[in-house]
Amino acid sequence: MTEKPASGSKRFWKLASMTAGVSGRLAKSKLQQIFQNQDDAQQTHNKMLQENSEAIAQTLGELKGAVMKVGQMASITSDILPKPLADSLKRLQNEAPPVAFDVIEEQIKAELGAHPDELFQEFQREPYAAASIGQVHLARLQDGRQVVVKVQYPGVDDAMDSDLKHLKLTLKASGLLKIDATSMDALFEELKSRLREELDYEHEAANHKIFYDYYRNDDKVVVPELIAERSSGRILTLIHEPGERFSELWDDGYPQETIDALGSTMLRMMGEQIFILGAVHADPNPANFACRDDGTVVLYDFGCIKKVAPNIITAYRDTIKAALQRHYSDVEEGLILLGVRNLEGPPVEHAYYEEWRNLLAEPYECGGAFHFGKTDLHLRAAQKIPYLITHKLESFKPPVEIAFIDRAVAGLFGNLRLMGAACDVRAIADPYLFGALAP
Repeated sequence: MTEKPASGSKRFWKLASMTAGVSGRLAKSKLQQIFQNQDDAQQTHNKMLQENSEAIAQTLGELKGAVMKVGQMASITSDILPKPLADSLKRLQNEAPPVAFDVIEEQIKAELGAHPDELFQEFQREPYAAASIGQVHLARLQDGRQVVVKVQYPGVDDAMDSDLKHLKLTLKASGLLKIDATSMDALFEELKSRLREELDYEHEAANHKIFYDYYRNDDKVVVPELIAERSSGRILTLIHEPGERFSELWDDGYPQETIDALGSTMLRMMGEQIFILGAVHADPNPANFACRDDGTVVLYDFGCIKKVAPNIITAYRDTIKAALQRHYSDVEEGLILLGVRNLEGPPVEHAYYEEWRNLLAEPYECGGAFHFGKTDLHLRAAQKIPYLITHKLESFKPPVEIAFIDRAVAGLFGNLRLMGAACDVRAIADPYLFGALAP
């Protein structure tokens, strides 16, 4: 089923209604809990969280655009979100209904100056894929090459600032996130910066060139070629480079050794992007990757690329090395440099760092290939979050400078789990941390 994007006034009222609804449910819940015993109060609180989570996810999905994109971003790191919100946001990964073709047609004419049938030998009216800020159509160039045409929904960029303002207000009022106003503001400024870049397809084309040039001679990584004469600030046309989804590898009969090789390439790419390229593909939605049975990984969508400053690269590497070597004073210093430690909050004992270090280092220290598809590491990490929120939250602050790096790393872990890959993490990581690829 197709639909037209929501108008500005419709978006405003939907977001305003969402905010009023979650605020009202939170206030009602708090009032009810005053007169309830502990068990009943917890049930009331949980019911409120569930209802608010579902309301937020439903509204974001209906509106598309920046708010839906933020929901998809949050769902990537769902293991550290309240479970009701995480479960609701996960639906946004695959729930992006397409808009009507006449909307897409008008956008192409406005951007490229002609009807799709004049610009392409063939142009499929049915979308190949739909996402939060645009959708993709298959087409064929006049020279016969098959391409994908990525078309941004009209009005998405105009609505972004208002959308994010409402979403931030909703999250503050929802009772779902315990985060101070200053940190929330800083985090949303970073989100706004990345989203503004993602909505500028000319900026994405420049990002694409960075990755295309870097990987053009890599026989295990494919970055589709960009067709500049059929692209603009809101249209991108690229050579169609098909592949299998992570979730399809087992059904399509990929042997374990091929899946492991694909996973190892994904890990290598992360090391290269953080520590060499200084530009991280920070949208790890599984739809932005594909695999081939020759062990090749195809990389799509370069709208959300986090450029990493040299001092952040150094601090990030040094903090990981210090943790692996159990030098917790250096870990503390690294977290300060990365903007993670809140020096106005209580000190953090080394034993707390040790606890997290031992958990997160498991893939590195397992003594061979770590099977991401069989681990419960993410579940054990999630079990530690309530204690962090209750006892340690004031000691830390949202890692604004590395939020999108962390998003990429968390997304990589999730994708390797989805693939069922087993990889020698230490062998892949050491060159970037300690070896020839480290300064």
